[in-house]
Amino acid sequence: MEKGQIPVGFGSEFSCPWTETIPENGRSPREQNGEEERGENEPKKEENTEQKLFNIANELLQTERAYVARLNLLDQEFCSRLTEEAGRGSFPPEVIRNIFSNISSIYSFHSQFLLPDLENCISHWCENPGLGKVLLQHAPFLRMYADYVRNFDQAMELVRTWTERSSTFRNIIHDVQSLEVCGSLTLQHHMLEPVQRVPRYEMLLRDYLRKLPNENLDYQFAQKSLQLISMAATHSNSAIHKAESLKRLLEIYEMVGEEEVVNPTNEFLREGRLLKLAARNTSAMERHLFLFNNFLLCCTPKFSLVGQRFTVRGRIGVDGMQVQPTTNEDHSYTFQVSGKEKTLELQASSDQDRDEWIKVIQEAIDVFQKKNETFKLASKEVNVGEPTEELGRRAPRWIRDNEVTMCMKCQEPFNALTRRRHHCRACGCVVCWKCSDNKVALEYDGNKLNKVCKACYSILTAQRGERAEGKKRRILELEASPASSDRVISGFLRYGDNPKTCQQVWSVVTRAQPPTLHLYAASQDVKPFSSIPLLGCTVDESPQENWGPFSFCLRESKASHAFSCDDPDLRQRWLDALRVAVMGSGAVNGHDGGVCSSEESVIDGNKGNHT
Repeated sequence: MEKGQIPVGFGSEFSCPWTETIPENGRSPREQNGEEERGENEPKKEENTEQKLFNIANELLQTERAYVARLNLLDQEFCSRLTEEAGRGSFPPEVIRNIFSNISSIYSFHSQFLLPDLENCISHWCENPGLGKVLLQHAPFLRMYADYVRNFDQAMELVRTWTERSSTFRNIIHDVQSLEVCGSLTLQHHMLEPVQRVPRYEMLLRDYLRKLPNENLDYQFAQKSLQLISMAATHSNSAIHKAESLKRLLEIYEMVGEEEVVNPTNEFLREGRLLKLAARNTSAMERHLFLFNNFLLCCTPKFSLVGQRFTVRGRIGVDGMQVQPTTNEDHSYTFQVSGKEKTLELQASSDQDRDEWIKVIQEAIDVFQKKNETFKLASKEVNVGEPTEELGRRAPRWIRDNEVTMCMKCQEPFNALTRRRHHCRACGCVVCWKCSDNKVALEYDGNKLNKVCKACYSILTAQRGERAEGKKRRILELEASPASSDRVISGFLRYGDNPKTCQQVWSVVTRAQPPTLHLYAASQDVKPFSSIPLLGCTVDESPQENWGPFSFCLRESKASHAFSCDDPDLRQRWLDALRVAVMGSGAVNGHDGGVCSSEESVIDGNKGNHT
């Protein structure tokens, strides 16, 4: 059988006219005799399709043989010799491991599994034609290439470094490269082949599927194989993208010196030179911007003998960032980026450049907000009672000095001697010294004291008072409300000597020994106004005179305490809990199987629910 021709078999759809000897006129005997039954072109079309399918499978086999030979060269020649020499101490063994990564596993997979199965597939093509089923068995293992691809750039750099640094390393490389099997190609050339192999499988299988009829038995197998191989290719491409992204982050880190840049969660989006417009006047200064998915760095170039270097002048987080085009009489193509830390007005080189910056920044903001909302929903995070005003929490855009002639608060005209211009650091307005004679801590500036106008001072101090009061209230509530593990029952009861003068009190029976009933004037109070030791007390469940039907009494040896509830169920829960408590520690902790068992250790007397 000639190379590349479909083998002839019996009992197969491939023992067909196109496997017979073709006469000189180019037409098979069956084709010549059956033209009246079928069109002249139809068998030729079938012949071409089936032959093409076989040719694709055969090409895959031939390239696989060559590929395994290259893997053998990498693993058994380059890697083995270098590893042996590293064992003698000529260079660190981990260098060789980092260069060749998992090439031994890749070589074993192809030489012992994939190649033998492809050989068997082609040799039995007549009896059982089809490439998809064979590849489907092995496609999941192609994901091992991700590690090799991810490590490839580092491996190339290590080969270059140690070729220059170690003569022994260099001589071994040259010796192997001089072998005939190497084909006068370098180590780096051979190491590139595994990176390109998975996309090669994907390309051949796509071509195979295009020519394979849908009704063919191998079609579904080939389709599933293509999906798995495409996933493996995507996996490798993703590894390449991550490696390239990390490499770019390291390059930027070397330029700006900010350790935050190399955080693996960062994704570099865009960089470029822009002009930053001064807040007070019409001057403009050159800036270099680096945009990431989490923040924006505004930098200035600095002199360096070892490559381009920058000094970070400002950082704006994407959290809370806003971007919008602006109109400026003195500068074209301007836009504004404002964040919690500061606000920048920038000038691009053209309309297109400005629009591209606005687009990529807005996309970063949208992605960040979407992730943030997803996280809040997942963690059921609810911000209740927080102020919605951005004043003091975001750096404002300053009104330029030349845009106003009078104080924007008191409307008094400015002059160069007695009424000079000042900027409110909270709202950005231009005000006089009388209207800016106040300082308050601003969140966007790290809570440092900043000069603000009277209006902003009033708003911010009021907000701060409200937040402080709310924070204090929450702290008191947490401190006053015993944890569920420290209380038996809690809730509001009416208490007093006289039903006409009784008061509503927050009542808590704790697990602490000895068991005690604590009475608080309010649920947020830290200290109870009265505490009643329960050991030795008796619980009188009969309704007290003039106290209503839902009352009960707790009696000590020399005193009695009357309580009342709002409904009979709540009264019964309090009675059950108090009876257990007055009996001692075992009952309180639920060891006697009474009311407060281990399953019902806490009773919320206020809501009337067991927790």
